[in-house]
Amino acid sequence: MNETEAKEYIASMPGARLDYPFGADTAVYRAANDKLFALIAEGSNPLRISLKCDPNLAELLRDKYESVLPGYHLNKRHWITVLVTGQLDDDEIRDLIRHSFELVNA
Repeated sequence: MNETEAKEYIASMPGARLDYPFGADTAVYRAANDKLFALIAEGSNPLRISLKCDPNLAELLRDKYESVLPGYHLNKRHWITVLVTGQLDDDEIRDLIRHSFELVNA
């Protein structure tokens, strides 16, 4: 998954909107309720996507994958940062994006 594909998928979530409250290099996606659910470090290599995540799942993912880190500049318990290196496939990344979106809309 590249940056364009990630942005298109995130933007396809119902009511999602793009914002830049942290500067021009951090794309922030909010749900219709104005809660953040995804952040992309634009131009990062590898691509970095930060997502809200159930704390138990976040811990499992961090233990299993080197490319899943505690949320960068976010609550380390409730957020993960995924380095898109190929360790997780595109479907797994899409599942995590959807999971993040569902968490903020619960």
